[in-house]
Amino acid sequence: MDPDLDLPSLSTCTTCRFKEDLSNYWTAVLFFKHPNGSYIRVPQMANQFIGSPNGGMTVYYIQPMNNQRVTAFKKGFRMIVGNPMIRQKNVDPNSFEARSLTFRCFGANFQSDPQWLHPGTGPLDTIDLPKGACAGGIRSNIFFPSCWDGVNIDTPDHASHVAWPTGAIPRDGLFWMAGGCPASHPIRLPLLFLEIVWDTRPFNNMWPTDGSQPFVFSMGDPTGFGQHADYVFGWEGDSLQRAMDQCTDLGGAPEGCRALTIVNDATINRCTQPEAVNERTSGYLPALPGCNPIQNGPAQATMPASCDAVSTTGGIGGTQPTSPPLPGTVAPPAPTTVAPVPTQPPAPQAPAIPKWGQCGGIGWTGGTTCAAGSTCQRQNDWYFQCI
Repeated sequence: MDPDLDLPSLSTCTTCRFKEDLSNYWTAVLFFKHPNGSYIRVPQMANQFIGSPNGGMTVYYIQPMNNQRVTAFKKGFRMIVGNPMIRQKNVDPNSFEARSLTFRCFGANFQSDPQWLHPGTGPLDTIDLPKGACAGGIRSNIFFPSCWDGVNIDTPDHASHVAWPTGAIPRDGLFWMAGGCPASHPIRLPLLFLEIVWDTRPFNNMWPTDGSQPFVFSMGDPTGFGQHADYVFGWEGDSLQRAMDQCTDLGGAPEGCRALTIVNDATINRCTQPEAVNERTSGYLPALPGCNPIQNGPAQATMPASCDAVSTTGGIGGTQPTSPPLPGTVAPPAPTTVAPVPTQPPAPQAPAIPKWGQCGGIGWTGGTTCAAGSTCQRQNDWYFQCI
């Protein structure tokens, strides 16, 4: 993306809570690997206390606890945290590398250890994907470095123009990190923090009998060590700087920041984009989208020697396969049972659905007859598939 582009003027809407925030936030997608070897995307759910948006990412801009002045990001600024290619981490558990990228294994109803409530702290937060089923889902905790060299809005590695603050991380994690900035990166930025809540609850009764954990990131990472995120700044004018200067209460409720304009859930949920690549990504898939073979490590992952996936070759257009409706926001408490659904899909329709295609589920209006050699099997309430 050209850094000279003015994202606010090019954008027509935002899925963020503040109207002025037209930035880009990106993370890899989590998939569930079924015992039969197929994959399905894990839906996100709204974080606790944030309303009912479709999706589960919460974005925080945090000022340091010692009242240092914070400088907003500049037009064209972008950065990345994490390395998608790594498959192991041998690091000090209290280092920035360890504490900046973690997973919270929620108990039912977003339950956490009351002694360790803050992200990246306590025994429920790990640097790799949880080894056991999480009753309330899994939350990705992603912190970005908050010191800037004051010169470069980007660098070739998208990371060396930023650095972590100096000093030791306190018991309650990066949320409460004060510290100064190193001489090489003297400008204090907002501490950018992303929470993504993955609704893994529907898959807890399909946990592998061998004890292995069944989740994998979209770049072929079954460990979670390769968790990473990208950020491209896109706030309108000086709106972020005004917010950093004026909205300094510890509560963090969007309504408390009068320098910005609140967007309601209905407006957020209307802000969507059509599919740009004619590649099937919904329902159970025989392999991860793109060319992303599973690479377990511990050696770093490598790029495939060749790839003919549509997303790589540039094929665009066509009609996307109809996707099953996702629950979007799933409000607690976490369900322990699923609602009864018909054990058979609706009456057959032509033409025959090819293997791996959708053939039924709540809201499905397409065909229900599978091609020879496969049968229509219920995967969950929303999705029946020819297998």
